[in-house]
Amino acid sequence: MSDTPFGFGLPPEEPENGDEGKKKDQQGGGGQGPANPFGFGLPGAGGPGADNPLAAMFGSMNPGDLGAAFQQLGQMLSYEGGPVNWDMAKQIARQTVAQGTSDGTKDASVGPAERSAVQEAVRLADLWLDDATSLPSGAGSAVAWSRAEWVEATLPVWQELVDPVAERVGAAMGEVLPEEMQAMAGPLIGMMRSMGGAMFGSQIGQAVGVLAGEVVGSTDIGLPLGPAGRAALLPVNVEAFGKDLGVPKDEVRLYLALREAAHQRLFAHVPWLRSHLFGAVEGYARGIKVDTAKLEDVVGQFDPQNPDELQQALQQGMFQPEDTPEQKTALARLETALALVEGWVDAVVHSAAKPRLTSADALRETLRRRRASGGPAEQTFATLIGLELRPRRLRDASRLWASLTDARGVDGRDALWSHPDMLPTASDLDDPDGFVHREQLDFSELDRMLGEAAGGDAPGRPDLTKDGDGEDGKGDGKSDGAE
Repeated sequence: MSDTPFGFGLPPEEPENGDEGKKKDQQGGGGQGPANPFGFGLPGAGGPGADNPLAAMFGSMNPGDLGAAFQQLGQMLSYEGGPVNWDMAKQIARQTVAQGTSDGTKDASVGPAERSAVQEAVRLADLWLDDATSLPSGAGSAVAWSRAEWVEATLPVWQELVDPVAERVGAAMGEVLPEEMQAMAGPLIGMMRSMGGAMFGSQIGQAVGVLAGEVVGSTDIGLPLGPAGRAALLPVNVEAFGKDLGVPKDEVRLYLALREAAHQRLFAHVPWLRSHLFGAVEGYARGIKVDTAKLEDVVGQFDPQNPDELQQALQQGMFQPEDTPEQKTALARLETALALVEGWVDAVVHSAAKPRLTSADALRETLRRRRASGGPAEQTFATLIGLELRPRRLRDASRLWASLTDARGVDGRDALWSHPDMLPTASDLDDPDGFVHREQLDFSELDRMLGEAAGGDAPGRPDLTKDGDGEDGKGDGKSDGAE
C-alpha cells in the first residue's frame, strides 16, 4: 500500500535523475497506481505540470482523446457536490484495481467454484462459532467478491468515514481569506473547493483501490465496510495471503471465514456498536485542525493553471490533531473501541479454531504480525485521520476477552456487549487481569429488566438482538452511550 494514500504525510521525494524520474512518473510513479492521478497543469517543456502524468498524457494524445481529457478536467472544476468527488474516487479505485498489485496479481471475476467454496466455508465457520459465542449467526448470506466488487460495495462506508475530515479541509479553504475579500474571491473559492473535492477523490480512490488488493474480506479494518448481514471473502486475495504459509488452502479460507463470520455476528447483534464506532471516528475527525497559515500561503500564491501546488500542500502534513482533553478522549475512545472489537474476534475465532485446525496458532500469529507490520487497518487509519492502531492494544484486548471467558463463561463475557458502558475502558486494557477479577457485575437484575422491556420474555441472559426500545434490531441503532 502506498505510504500516504490520502495525502497526509511527507511529500514525495524528488528523483535524483530528472529524466528517469519523469519516465517513472509517467508509468505510474514507479509503484502501484498513479503517483498523482489528477495532478495537472499546462503541458509543455519546463512548464507547470510538465512532469505529471496528465500533462505528459496531453502531449501525446490525439485530438479526440485530448478533448475527452479536457471534458473530464471541466467536470472536475465544475464539481459542486460534497467535500469529496466520490465519482472520481470510484473511477480511480477501479483503475487502480485494474492495474493489479505490485506482485503482479490481477483481479478476476469470481467463478462458480470459488463462490461455492466461500459459501461452504462461511457455513462451516458459523457452525464452529456456535460453540464459541452466545451471539447467533449474523451472516444472512455469504458472497465471494472480486476486488472491483469490493470497491463498489464498500465505497458508501468510506464516504461516511472520510467526509468529516474532508469537510474540515473544504471549510478551511473558504476561511483563509479575509472576510472582506471572500465576496470578491467567490469564483476562486469555488474553484478551490472543487479542486479540493477532486484531489481528495483521487487520493481516496487510489487508497481504496490499493486496499482492495490487500483485504481478504469486508471487515479487515475492524469496521463493517460491506452491506449488513453479508459475509464476504475475496478469493484472489485469500489465495495470495496463504501463498507462502505452507498451510492448505482450505484451512486458510476457513480461518478467514471464521474471522469474517465473527465480525458479522458482533455487528448484527450489538445494535449500538456501528454508530458507536463511526461516532468515535467522527468525533476524532472533529478535533483535527488544519494548518491555516500554510494554507494561507498556498492560497496567496494560488495559480489556477497549476493546482498541483494545492495537492502538494495536502501532502505536507497540513492536518494535526488538537492537543486538547476532548481530542485525547476521542482518540482513546476510538482506539479502545476498535481494540475491543478486534480482540473479541481474535479470542472467539481462536477458541473455535484451535481444537479443529492444526494451523490455528500459525494463522493467528500471521494475522497479528500482519497488523503489527502495518497491514490495511493501521495504514488506512493512519493516513485517513492520523490514527495508528497499536498492536499492543489488540493483544491486550484479546487476552482480556479470553480471561473473561475463563472467569465468567461465554454468556458472561458476551453480555458485556449489552451496553457500551459495560465494556472495558482504556485503563482496563492496561490492567486486563484487574478488570477480569474485579467484583463481577450482577446480570440477573439486568436480565429481568430487559425481559420486561421486551414484553415479558422469560428471564435469561440479555437478548442482544434487541435494542433499547425492545425492537428486534429495527431501532435507530443508538443508545445513550452511542455518541
